[in-house]
Amino acid sequence: MSARILLTGGTGFFGRALLRFFLESGMSDDSSVCVLSRDPKRFQAAYPQLAISENISFVRADIEDRQSLPWHRQFTHVLHAATDSTVGPMLSPLKRFHQIVDGTRHLLDLAVATGAQRFLLTSSGGIYGPQPSDLEAIPEDWAGSPPLAQASSAYSQAKRAAEHLCALYREEHNLQTVVARCFAFVGLDLPLDAHFAIGNFIRDALYADAIIVAGDGTPVRTYLDQKDLARWLWYLLLQGQDGEAYNVGSDRVISIGDLARLVRDLLAPEKSVRIVGAADPTALRNRYVPSISKIKKLHDLHVEVSLEQSILSTVYSYR
Repeated sequence: MSARILLTGGTGFFGRALLRFFLESGMSDDSSVCVLSRDPKRFQAAYPQLAISENISFVRADIEDRQSLPWHRQFTHVLHAATDSTVGPMLSPLKRFHQIVDGTRHLLDLAVATGAQRFLLTSSGGIYGPQPSDLEAIPEDWAGSPPLAQASSAYSQAKRAAEHLCALYREEHNLQTVVARCFAFVGLDLPLDAHFAIGNFIRDALYADAIIVAGDGTPVRTYLDQKDLARWLWYLLLQGQDGEAYNVGSDRVISIGDLARLVRDLLAPEKSVRIVGAADPTALRNRYVPSISKIKKLHDLHVEVSLEQSILSTVYSYR
């Protein structure tokens, strides 16, 4: 199908994966992607292979600055993936809340003004709040919520507000909206020096004397490969059910301690894994695990890249 797609966050972890998929998937020649970026020239210089297609264009803009947005263009689809997960935690909670909510509202206004028919929001598994230790995997209809009174909930509450804005614009403007609640990921664009445990373990396996686990190793996570992430998001943008939210993540469960040992075994079997934090037998086990049965059942989307393959491809990109 022919589509004129506006992509925000196109230069980040999600965006680079989405652009690669667009270039490699054989989408129709008359489809195009317009990428919003605060510094297009810098991105094009750093990733020329993602900027060479005549079907990909760049616009210098900031989602927080309404006037900078391409109001004069026409789009059929908007994929809003602009959330700074790497630098974002360094912002104040209030600044981060406004960045997410105001940016989403500006993009929804733009979608309506430019004639877009569909809007995909990349939300977060954080909207569910703390996962009970006896809940194996969080389904989309689970009614959990982050604590309202805590400033540390700003990111998750902002994502909840952004999801609600999508529902309001769907009702008011007949804009088809779909929500992707994203969990944890790994892939060739993963930063190794940020706050992502799996990236830190890979860095340690490559460059340190030992692989360090800062906590007690008991938190439980899942990791979806960047390629699967991009494939699922493109599918949801084009064919996800209007008004629905979908968990996007892997269903392979692994503790942080076992993840460190897996990285060690794959990359540096001669190195040790050091768990620095002391275990608290009275503490609830920290879980962040999605149920992906809905996206499997309704759209037949499955995890295709194993965690082992993801780790090795991440390392290959750095070497």
